[in-house]
Amino acid sequence: MKLTRKMVLSRAKACELESVRKLNCWGSRLSDISVCREIPNIEVITLSVNQISSLQPLSQCQNLAELYLRKNNIQSLREVCHLQGLPCLRVLWLAENPCCGPDPHRYRMTVLRALPGLQKLDNQAVSEDELAQAKEEGDLLLAPSSGVGNGCHPTPTVATDTESDLLNFSMEETNKIREQLGMKPLPRDKFSSFESPKQTGSSSWKRESNVVSAILLLLQELDRDGLQAVHQTAGDMLQVLQQNEHQGETQEEASALQNE
Repeated sequence: MKLTRKMVLSRAKACELESVRKLNCWGSRLSDISVCREIPNIEVITLSVNQISSLQPLSQCQNLAELYLRKNNIQSLREVCHLQGLPCLRVLWLAENPCCGPDPHRYRMTVLRALPGLQKLDNQAVSEDELAQAKEEGDLLLAPSSGVGNGCHPTPTVATDTESDLLNFSMEETNKIREQLGMKPLPRDKFSSFESPKQTGSSSWKRESNVVSAILLLLQELDRDGLQAVHQTAGDMLQVLQQNEHQGETQEEASALQNE
């Protein structure tokens, strides 16, 4: 069943979608909630006990603070990536969905790593210690690819920690930053010289990916002056790195000539 504009207005007792702040659709057999894209000011949504499989329609609800999704049909934890751009989200109830899997601890750590702003998950308060633990023990989630219609095609729940996956993620996120800073993207061969996770440890790659994600989120909050300041600082840092690399190459050449 599709959640319609008429249903929203009736349940919220409102005259227009822009004025809806709270919506309760518990047990309504819903599978399509695409109308949520037209409710920008919603603050609390109860969608428990339905057949919802995708959270993408909620990605534009910037004022959303509480989201209740217990007992739905969310197959992949990657769907929570659609909630990462919601600055006000503090309460999420996701339990009893297929995506929760057989390991409650791993599930909780993964969700908290993806959504560190949560204060309560599945009716249980989130502690500072848990958030710190989640950075180390939670799986890294990649945003799901866009599907047709309401949901997305089923995808693996978490990103695997293979060298190829980590390399692709780092390259993609790095080039996003370079693009936003007005810089040319780096080709893949520039990343091939990086040490593999087997050499550096996958945890360091995970931490770097977290930093990159945080930077991308922060860039979205900056105005023109802020972005220009970041651009200037990044340019200065790159110039220093290039100078250091050039000096290192020069020293290696000199050493090679001496050996000859």
